[in-house]
Amino acid sequence: MNRYIDRRVVITGGGSGIGQATVHRILAEGGRVHAVDVNEAGLKATAEKAAADGTADRLTTAVLDISDEGAVKEGVAAAVDALGGIDVLVNAAGILRSEHTHKTTLELWNRIISVNLTGTFLMIRESIPALLAGDRPVIVNFSSTSATFAHPYMSAYAATKGGIQSMSHSLAAEYSKQGLRVVCVAPGSIESGMTTGNGPGLPEDTDWSLFAKLAPALGQGFAGPDTVAGVVAMLGSEDGAFITGTEIRIDGGTHY
Repeated sequence: MNRYIDRRVVITGGGSGIGQATVHRILAEGGRVHAVDVNEAGLKATAEKAAADGTADRLTTAVLDISDEGAVKEGVAAAVDALGGIDVLVNAAGILRSEHTHKTTLELWNRIISVNLTGTFLMIRESIPALLAGDRPVIVNFSSTSATFAHPYMSAYAATKGGIQSMSHSLAAEYSKQGLRVVCVAPGSIESGMTTGNGPGLPEDTDWSLFAKLAPALGQGFAGPDTVAGVVAMLGSEDGAFITGTEIRIDGGTHY
């Protein structure tokens, strides 16, 4: 498929996990991509794979902390310069931290909010002028199954994802007459930097019985990030032209 020929795409979180997989999926479909992440080493790995795939000539990368307002203003301006405009914004960047709610410090709460919710807002706010001047513009935001289903020890994370989901509905209505589509994906049971290793950082006394309902109905466990990247690519293309103001859950039937 070549759904992204001549399309200009900005992807946050492009140095790992689903964001990185989305970068390569859209490059494979002919798109021009500007990938940003706080992780410089991750961006280097993204660029190296693009070089191996023969798509490096359509990829630019930049280190960016999306929770920093000044950095986002400069970063989006740099993305517009690199691509000559923006047609699609994919907000894949985020962090997952877990803790008993009664032990969650304000510092931790604010950190999760600042990256996931405020960072997504800042990227959207700064990108909207370029998107409205773009071709068939789309914003794809990342919610989570935690926004609508119970994920223990993740109240702060769930709050950010619920906020992103609600914000996406509002944006879709606000900019619909200007041709801007806004959609969400809500991944669950997906392998990524958030869910492997020390990603969630669950408490030492975690009650694993609380996770009994969080097993995928399809397959033998978590799916790879490519599972989500394919859906994101569809939503940002003409195949998703009649989809806006909603979210698509991608969890293998974990939540019926």
